[in-house]
Amino acid sequence: MELSAGIQASLAGRYASALFDLASEAGIVSAVEADLDKLSESLADSAELRALIRNPEISRAQLGKVLAGIGEYLDLSALTRKFLGVLAGNRRAGELPGIIRAFHAIAAAQRGEVNAEVASAHPLSAEQLGELERKLRAREGRTVKLKSRVDPDLLGGLVVTIGSKRIDSSIRTRLNSLAQAMKG
Repeated sequence: MELSAGIQASLAGRYASALFDLASEAGIVSAVEADLDKLSESLADSAELRALIRNPEISRAQLGKVLAGIGEYLDLSALTRKFLGVLAGNRRAGELPGIIRAFHAIAAAQRGEVNAEVASAHPLSAEQLGELERKLRAREGRTVKLKSRVDPDLLGGLVVTIGSKRIDSSIRTRLNSLAQAMKG
């Protein structure tokens, strides 16, 4: 498996890579990926949880108990629960969002997929997302997993991010470019 140097070099990437190797050996990569999706949703939904995993005043043991309880509540696999315990014990729970992103990148690379995020001013229809996915697949030469979000500040157009590449066709960017050209 070929990983980018950025993922391998980062702390989150090293933890994600270790988790991926363990999940791969056990044949449960998909289950761990689903577990991490649940954790990601929980972190997105709870400002208290985000603050807790970064709070240096919480002891390792206390954080371990909290993460064990979350693992039980979310019905996470045994491997994911143990991993959360390791993060708590090493005071690395604050790295969890980065670890989740890195794990998904590693798993996608292993499957020959590339993740792309599209931001639009208005929600895109299923047909529009399908057409965009087909065009990106043709451009990238591999399967593209699209994740969409709405950003009203764009005014119109799209901003597509594939790995470190960004395709920006938003009206906001065009207006900013025009304003810069007029200044200068």
